Amino acid sequence: MSFTQPEPATPRLTRSELAVPGINTAIFEKAAKSAADVVFLDLEDAVAPDDKPQARRNVVAALNDIDWGRKVMAVRINGLDTHYMYRDVVDLVEQCPRLDLLIVPKVGVAADLYALDMLVTQIETAQGRGGGGKKRIGFEALIETALGLANVETIAQSSRRLEAMAFGSGDFAASTRARTTIIGGLHPEYGVLSDKDAAGKREFHQSDPWHAAQVRMLVACRAWGLRPIDGPYGDFKDPEGYLAAARRVAALGFEGKWAIHPTQIEAANAVFSPSPEEVAKARRIVEAMAQAAREGKGAVQVDGRLVDIANIRMAQNLLQKADAIAAH
Repeated sequence: MSFTQPEPATPRLTRSELAVPGINTAIFEKAAKSAADVVFLDLEDAVAPDDKPQARRNVVAALNDIDWGRKVMAVRINGLDTHYMYRDVVDLVEQCPRLDLLIVPKVGVAADLYALDMLVTQIETAQGRGGGGKKRIGFEALIETALGLANVETIAQSSRRLEAMAFGSGDFAASTRARTTIIGGLHPEYGVLSDKDAAGKREFHQSDPWHAAQVRMLVACRAWGLRPIDGPYGDFKDPEGYLAAARRVAALGFEGKWAIHPTQIEAANAVFSPSPEEVAKARRIVEAMAQAAREGKGAVQVDGRLVDIANIRMAQNLLQKADAIAAH
């Protein structure tokens, strides 16, 4: 291991992050009773410009008046390039002790989070929040532009408040001028053509246009102790597509995925939870390695396969998540 050991972010269970428009108060109570790990009340894309002041008031009231249980509570503020952002931050941080995270849209450079950190720190200091064991607000940065992805490694190191980064394919596609109008899905022309078989036939295999960007963000997150989260899948009437998208990023190492509709929560929670079989195998690996250590061995066989210290790290990661789910 490198001598450089970044401090891991505040541990949170974030398998599913449910988006709730801040203007739609009728669904706040339903969101509070849902199975989502995270509920984020949205002041940005889901709210029309004329409705933003009212949505902000709705969100402040909801955070203070509704019983959200043990959920992680977040708010997506307006972009740093808008005049709505400063009032979002001031009102939320001053008035909402229940707030856990600010979700920051379209982060482009490290200075974006540095500036936001400065503002939040000043408010917390004035309010007596964030010190003496009191909860400090964290950040989740949305990587959804070409500029953000180009600077993702420095963004990952920009603020001690930064806990997670989420990839947003919709705005990213707009930023890169990708030939698509869908959010989170594939493109029918993005793929590879196989070589000819013995009969001269070739097959087209569709590929994932977001894979490279997701991997780059994932690596930046894991290098600097952050949680990688996948963003929305726009077609909530396509549960199979959502499930496939979630499984792809879970296989890469993502911690969770956004849900823009309650019907997507169950799939996200299932995909980003280790199965009983995975947990049982992880426990066997940990136990076997503990026995090997007592015997002075550096490796051991489990289920007919050789395992070593790398396997135990993977097993421990899985068990930590299983324990967090059990305690949720």
